[in-house]
Amino acid sequence: MIHDNVELHNVAELRYESRRGGYRLQRAPESVRTALNPGAQECLLQPDNAEIRYVASGPSRVTLSSHGQTRVSVFFGPFDSFQRAVVGHDPQTIQIAPSEALDALADRYTAGMPFSPRVVRLVLGGPERDPVLLHGVEGSDLRPPAADELPSLRLLTYGTSITHGYFAEGPHLTYVGHAARRLGADLINLGVAGSAHCEPELADYIADRTDWHAASLGLSVNMQGFPMPEFRRRVQYLVDRVAGADAGRPVACITLYPYFRDFGWEPPGEYGGTPEEYRESLRDAVAATGHPNAHLVEGPELLTDISGLSADLIHPADYGMLEIGRRLADLLSGLLAR
Repeated sequence: MIHDNVELHNVAELRYESRRGGYRLQRAPESVRTALNPGAQECLLQPDNAEIRYVASGPSRVTLSSHGQTRVSVFFGPFDSFQRAVVGHDPQTIQIAPSEALDALADRYTAGMPFSPRVVRLVLGGPERDPVLLHGVEGSDLRPPAADELPSLRLLTYGTSITHGYFAEGPHLTYVGHAARRLGADLINLGVAGSAHCEPELADYIADRTDWHAASLGLSVNMQGFPMPEFRRRVQYLVDRVAGADAGRPVACITLYPYFRDFGWEPPGEYGGTPEEYRESLRDAVAATGHPNAHLVEGPELLTDISGLSADLIHPADYGMLEIGRRLADLLSGLLAR
């Protein structure tokens, strides 16, 4: 999306909030967002892996505010500047100076990189991830990035808090962030923490998008309270609809990663089946679609070292995110090469 000479990446719609005088960024259109369960509705207002991107000929300024607190990480193309800000309720202007070192070396050493280092990228989300509002961007010769300054490959991801980015220090450090970087791909993150319920409205939205080349679907530990027939119905529709939209786009359908119920801990709650029963149901659903681009991926084969989990034994920590991202990228690379 282009808005006021900047690109808003992983932003599907802007909603102007007149009381606050800014545009709220959201990762799904309002018509889709409001059709989902309440948790997903809230999560899609959180800006994880949403980005404000532009090219400027000198210093620039971006003014943002948040409904609570939102972390902003500044990159120059693929290079992390380590400039961080946490914006709050009051509009805050982030001052960004170009990197003299990158300007001096960019043409000589960065040719062929997926991102040009001349692209300023404000990557939103992380430990602080409340809805964010854009108030304005200023800079000399401000323009959106050109196509040859951005990755030509785009990876769309859907899943639970593990995809959304909880427990990661930044959105670029989730497993989907690692996978996208390893693939040289632009990341479209539709993760929804605690609320990946595979609604048909979201399946239709993902399938009808034409801006992605490969997808990963984490299906879905958030549905462990669903009866098995309902789980099967929802995941089968999602897989069939997304994979069936374009046979040239590989779709990786990921079974539950190892988590505490696999290890014998059953906290109080409603469970519609065992972890293995949910995995088997997804296997059956993928096989039943008959689409050659629908690929079953076993979560325990992406996360093979359970010490990569955090202490809650469900969310991957740093090492787990790295392992999943590497293995998923290698798998998708092979599927794309076909």
